[in-house]
Order: sequence, then C-alpha cells, then structure tokens
Amino acid sequence: MFDWYPKKHSAQKTEKRSPGGFVGPDVILDELGKRVPQYMDEVDRGKLIYPACRRTLSDASGDVGSVWDHTRLEAVRYVMMVPAREFELLSEPVRQMEMIDAYLVQRPHAETVIDFTGTAATDFAIAILAGLNWLTYCAGLAGVPPAQQSGTIRNFRKVVTLAQRWWFTEGAPDRCAQLLAHGEQPPLMLYLVWSEYTRLAKQIAAAAIFGSSISRSAKLVALPVDLVSRFEGAQDPDDLTGA
Repeated sequence: MFDWYPKKHSAQKTEKRSPGGFVGPDVILDELGKRVPQYMDEVDRGKLIYPACRRTLSDASGDVGSVWDHTRLEAVRYVMMVPAREFELLSEPVRQMEMIDAYLVQRPHAETVIDFTGTAATDFAIAILAGLNWLTYCAGLAGVPPAQQSGTIRNFRKVVTLAQRWWFTEGAPDRCAQLLAHGEQPPLMLYLVWSEYTRLAKQIAAAAIFGSSISRSAKLVALPVDLVSRFEGAQDPDDLTGA
C-alpha cells in the first residue's frame, strides 16, 4: 500500500506513489488549489456532465481517464473548501497526530452537504468524510458492485488508525523526513486521503465507462486496443494520458 504500511495487513491493492514518480504534498495541494475550482467552474458553465460518473464515451471528457480524475476532484473539493485553509494539518509531520485524532473522534456521517464548525481539524475531518460519502454515492450511480463499495468509511478508518500507530512510534518525524527525501510516501493524512479517493474513483470510472465486466464491454465498443490493460495497471489517471 504505502512504503510505511506493513504488507501483512494489506487487504486491498492501493496506489504506492504518484504517477511518473514521487510528488510532494505541497505540490499536490498547489495543484488541487488550481484544478478543483477550474473543474467546478466548467461544471457550473455546463461544459461537462456532472457528476462525472454519469458520462458516456460520446460525452465531453467521457474517456475513462477523465471520469476517474474528475470523480476524485469532486470528492476532494470538500477538503479544499475548508474555510481555515490550514492545510498543514494534512501535510506537516508535526500536526499529523492532531489531524488524525480529530478524524478518529469525528462521528461518521452520511452528508455531502456540510456545515463547518470553525475548528480546522474538525472541519477537515468532516470534509474527508463528505468526500468518501460522495464516492459512495457515485459508486451507486455508476453501478459499482456492492461488495466493492461497502464499508468505505470503516476501511479508511482502519488505514488512519494504522497511521496513528506509526506516528506514535519514537522518531516518526525523522522517518517521515527520510521517506520524503527518498521519494516515498509517509502516512501524512493528505497522502492517505488522496490515495483512497484515487482508488475508489477508479472503481467508479471502470463501472461508468466499461460496465460491470471490463473484458466483456471492451469487445462491444471501439476502444484503443491496449486501453483496458493500461487502465487495469494504472495507479493514477495521468498514467492513461494519450490513451
């Protein structure tokens, strides 16, 4: 899963690192700060079908890579909406325990229309849950098999709990710095959230564009010969650029 995550606990296959190599947390936040409002502006102007999981291959940005990418942008927009803008809670080692504790004490909710409290860590926790709920909603629209979408919040809580144990250990900030220096992902909340949103959005894109059976549907529509295999092996929508 991640470089810090014990393989014996990994029950699901998740992205290890960003496409094309390592991407630092500040770069991710900077890109999201630009791309989320740009995407939502295109939606508001009616240039794109929304949510992305309702698109077909004949629609604008109806290719599987765009649906995957835009679905996760739809989920992460709640995080980018947090009024306090204290994104260091997601990306700075010294604030990880504060953020993780706030997430773990937050009662699960089923809302995607949310009210913020004014307390940054609590608001990020609310927003992260809202993003997970959005992905569950989209999974239902796209026809993701129930077995794949059940327990989304519970499963992510387990990941965050494991991250909490990692940060509890002596020397965790130093190990975090070492991982970042070597182009590896430590259990920063930003990486946990972004990777989970990416994983879930991929399932949604597959169901929306390829249907319930990728191999069967690939025979019925005009797709690039290697697209299905490239999609199955992709860790990020950018891996499909040019597909």
